Amino acid sequence: MLAPGAWSAVRLGARGLGGGAPRGAVGRAAVGGKKLDIAGIYPPVTTPFKATAEVDYGRLEENLHKLSTVPFRGFVVQGSNGEFPFLTSSERLEVVSRVRRAMPRDKLLLAGSGCESTQATVEMTVSMAQEGADAALVVTPCYYRGRMTSAALIHHYTKVADLSPIPVVLYSVPANTGLDLPVDAVATLSQHPNIVGLKDSGGDVTRLALIIHKTKKQDFQVLSGSAGFLLAGYAIGAVGGICALANALGAQVCQLERLCLTEQWEAARELQYRLIEPNMAVTRRFGIPGLKKAMDWLGLYGGPCRAPLAPLSPVEEDQLRRDFSSQGWL
Repeated sequence: MLAPGAWSAVRLGARGLGGGAPRGAVGRAAVGGKKLDIAGIYPPVTTPFKATAEVDYGRLEENLHKLSTVPFRGFVVQGSNGEFPFLTSSERLEVVSRVRRAMPRDKLLLAGSGCESTQATVEMTVSMAQEGADAALVVTPCYYRGRMTSAALIHHYTKVADLSPIPVVLYSVPANTGLDLPVDAVATLSQHPNIVGLKDSGGDVTRLALIIHKTKKQDFQVLSGSAGFLLAGYAIGAVGGICALANALGAQVCQLERLCLTEQWEAARELQYRLIEPNMAVTRRFGIPGLKKAMDWLGLYGGPCRAPLAPLSPVEEDQLRRDFSSQGWL
């Protein structure tokens, strides 16, 4: 993180702090004035831990090498599946640095830089840019959710985007925050030259369609936040997805993307049906412990979560296995 007192310096000169971001994808800079294109599929990379609860950077790099064989557009680190609330600031930055070095240079790195205060979010965003992030995924602040009005959130995201040396992607995940980023706030923020898109994990396809409709005149892209409604997202104009299930069934999620983009809707529907149960299992039913267990079964390292997230019980593990095996994935 930035040293104490650096906030004022960031305020004065954030545009010059993006030296760590690769391939010229810095701040508002874009070819011909066009914003950064974020279309595609991204796995929100999990954070591996040792039995001692330390971050296992070696396992992280091994997972990245395996995931890099799948045709993802890029990777998300420090999203909800990265257990970022349980990491120290230095661990969050070290994860970004290690992933940047381990992943192919032609893929995008979206880094979750959201914090509860605007100041902390700006500082984390600048620091993650210096570690090589191409864009910042900024979750809604939520501890004081009763005061997180549209006006407050517009002010927050505008300040972050003004001072960020890399493009900003809005992130709405009401299951974790208890807060939906309001549609009117998204529509306003879509006009900001350094805000390039939204990841919406709420699963309300009507809301998603309304956001896409209200932002269609802007250079603004929407990503579905789950594989469970990926097909529906493509059908209404979303351009990709950040999908927890892609950590375990990455090739299949990318296949669904290809089927949608080539308008093979019947085959896409059949594949979407087969992904719904395992997706529910690794998201709302069993969460990150379920996702990590599925990764263990499917050739990647899941391992333990950091406390207080507990491992699955034997009964839960049996149900998880059924959710995957019943669709032919195990």
